[in-house]
This record gives sequence, structure tokens and C-alpha cells, in this order.
Amino acid sequence: MKRPASPAAAGHEAACACSRLRRASRAITRYYDDAMAGAGLRVTQFALLRNLAREGTVRVTDLATILLLDRTALTRTLDPLLEAGYVAVVRGRDARTREVSITREGRAALAAARAPWKRAQAAVARRLGPAKLDALIASLAELEALHPDAASAD
Repeated sequence: MKRPASPAAAGHEAACACSRLRRASRAITRYYDDAMAGAGLRVTQFALLRNLAREGTVRVTDLATILLLDRTALTRTLDPLLEAGYVAVVRGRDARTREVSITREGRAALAAARAPWKRAQAAVARRLGPAKLDALIASLAELEALHPDAASAD
């Protein structure tokens, strides 16, 4: 029996890379969210807190750029963290900007979520194997570079 050609070999119209990536993104996000539910953080919140812990206080606009998010999506992620006291948003150096930073409570929440995140990360690594995981991460970095504001982020 003849094996079907891979979607890439069949031509660029055979499979929509964007649609497949969005599906995969929803699946992996749900997997991590389920794994981290006991820690009280979603993986998107965890990533935001990790970036704030690494970067320190940053302008909201700069944080959106780091995370490759538009301001609306960033606000949706920030709001529950603000409500929980995990981040603080203050007026920036001038009245037109706002700056965000992780609080002591946010660092504690990040620390509590680290173990379930590591377990989810290890499970994904086992499922894919080291070579596929390395290739996936490299491919994702190449795709992220397509964004005009691409920066190093989680």
C-alpha cells in the first residue's frame, strides 16, 4: 500500500500551518493548565510571571512585546493576577505609561507552580523524545521570528 505523502511534501496548500499550530497550541495549553490546576495558575499566567521575575519591572507595552501579545490579550492575562495580588501596575516614569512588576505573593505563586509545570514539561519531553522536542523548540523559534516584534520569551 502506498503511503500518503506528508502534508509538507504534498504542497504548501495541503495543510494550513497556522490552523495546525493553533490546534496544537490549544491542546498543549489545556494539558499544562490541567497539570497546573492545583497550583492555581494557568500556564499563560505562569509564563507572564516567569517573564516578570526575569525582567523585573517593565512597561506594559514592553511586556506585551516580549510575550508577543496585543494589549487586549495581555490585559486579560494581567487582570486576574492583579486581583490576586501577584502583580502590581503603577504609573510609569511619565503619565502616559504604566509599569508592571511581580509582587512577593506573585513570586510565591510562581514557586508553587514550578513543580507541576516541571512535571508537565517532563511528560511532554517523554512523549516527544529529546530529538523531536529540540526540533520543535527550534522550529517554533523560527516561526516566532516571523513576528515583527519578536523577542526572547517563554
